[in-house]
Amino acid sequence: MMDLNIIWFVLITVLFIGFFFLEGFDYGVGILLPFLGKTDTERRIIINTIGPVWDGNEVWMITAGGALFAAFPHVYATMFSSFYLALFLMLLALIARGVTFEFRSKDDSPTWRNTWDWTLCISSAIPALLWGVAVTNLIQGIAINEKMIYVGTFFDLLTPYTIIGGLAFLFVFIFHGAMFLSLRIENTNMIANVRDISLKVGIVAAASFVACMILTYTNTDLFSSSLAAISLILAAILFVAGYAFAWLKKYTLGFIMSSLAIVLTTIAFFAGLFPRLMVSSLNPAWSLDIYNASSSVYTLQIMTVAALCLVPVVLIYQGWTYWVFRKRVTAKNLEY
Repeated sequence: MMDLNIIWFVLITVLFIGFFFLEGFDYGVGILLPFLGKTDTERRIIINTIGPVWDGNEVWMITAGGALFAAFPHVYATMFSSFYLALFLMLLALIARGVTFEFRSKDDSPTWRNTWDWTLCISSAIPALLWGVAVTNLIQGIAINEKMIYVGTFFDLLTPYTIIGGLAFLFVFIFHGAMFLSLRIENTNMIANVRDISLKVGIVAAASFVACMILTYTNTDLFSSSLAAISLILAAILFVAGYAFAWLKKYTLGFIMSSLAIVLTTIAFFAGLFPRLMVSSLNPAWSLDIYNASSSVYTLQIMTVAALCLVPVVLIYQGWTYWVFRKRVTAKNLEY
């Protein structure tokens, strides 16, 4: 029978899968805003594609962080001390994103709105990049000592591998956002512009993804896990398929392929980590895993019951939200 530690590792993996899938296109749309929107109306259309759902998408990150804190508190403590500056920058960016959605429409001044549009772009790019840096650091390993304390600096987290990982996440999310936009906007000229930029970004995303795969092979032990290796290779194949569908103007299939690529990439990194949660580059024995960093069995039992009761409710509510706002956005139903 699967023990509770493994169950919560799987649940946290699922939460991050949901987060990267949903927030991935969310970030991508935000980054593309000032480049695709030529007029204020077009920019409002773009913002309205994610306006009703962006905050719900971020709940997946909050839930994943809360689950990590409750199930594996030592990992939470070490991770937040290790990535303190990076997470602080991410927090500032996420605050700026939320403020943008609330304040952009408060003034009709072009300067005012353009400022907030670029704020949304930058505040979407920063988390996308930093998540890639964080994930690749987790699998590569960071300087954790025998007391589960990070003894490195912020700049120790920036290596050629982790920077390439950050860029791969950034450009894959931009492509994912472009595919999402192609399904949510009605204006044919805007869809044509989305296709053009997705084909350009897709080349960079594919190149950075392949580079990240090669460096993952040379810098980590991820490929020692069959599940991780197969998932990462399939993710690359599916992303290329998504690019091909974008070129063929089959946007629904393009979005499905980019979504599956993100899902499989997330599975690959967590499968490569298992049973570890944070790898120590100083000594493999000092790595934090699902046993030496976990809460008590009683805590995990209570959490499991709570999750079984509440997670389905959250999934149903978010699914209902996407169903309500499923129609394409037009100039007639703008809010932001």
